[in-house]
Amino acid sequence: MRDLMQPISSSRPGSGRLPDFLCLGTQRGGTTFLHRLLERHPQVHLPDCKEVHYFSLHAAESPAWYGAHFQAAHPGQTCGDITPYYLFHPEAPQRIRSLLPEAKLIVLLRDPVERALSQYFHSCQLGLESLPLEEALAVEPARLAGAEAVLREPGGRHRSHQEHSYLSRSRYGHQLSRYEALYPRRQMLLLRSEDLFQRPRRVWRRLELFLGLPPAPLPPLPEQANASGHASAAVPSRVRSWLQRQLHPTYALMKRFYGMSW
Repeated sequence: MRDLMQPISSSRPGSGRLPDFLCLGTQRGGTTFLHRLLERHPQVHLPDCKEVHYFSLHAAESPAWYGAHFQAAHPGQTCGDITPYYLFHPEAPQRIRSLLPEAKLIVLLRDPVERALSQYFHSCQLGLESLPLEEALAVEPARLAGAEAVLREPGGRHRSHQEHSYLSRSRYGHQLSRYEALYPRRQMLLLRSEDLFQRPRRVWRRLELFLGLPPAPLPPLPEQANASGHASAAVPSRVRSWLQRQLHPTYALMKRFYGMSW
């Protein structure tokens, strides 16, 4: 059996080099911070664009199209793709398993309430959301109705599924179960986003061990890309309490099955 602590070299005939690991998500969970760290490891190659979206938005493209994103990798480098939509996209797990059965999967998970609020205010900043917070949360189920049917098509896109899925993306249990049905737990590394920010050296070492990378000094820490923090802090306590109730099953599940708590 292949030693999972050693780097792998993924390829398929006609595709060129393919990634050895994927960071699946979550959105607003620190994936940009992680990208800026890993791209400075001498034995890691990441595409110029942070989010390739091959298994979500570009699944109609060929493996060769995907492989072209990694053609600049040097021999011996470990290639990665960091696209946080992969965790939430319902078709991504099977697509990933079909092409990359040996890939190592990294998942960054943030406090569910804080993640949902951060996504909402981020969407507002980008001009993707015009509704007030409470109204946006109330209409989320209607906005996402029928999304999974649309996304079954290789080129299928559903705007609200990607941009207005505030509570849904914070319900981690179902998202993780889709990957655990296809991959053994030893190929997955789950991390708290807060640990990445607060204990970066410890998380850096865990990442090196998981990916089979030779030790390298922790790079200078990038700024946290979370400009929505001030807006989130002003959310009324009654709204936070409502979000806590809605997401209570997620907090309980993550503590019981994964030992994660916030």
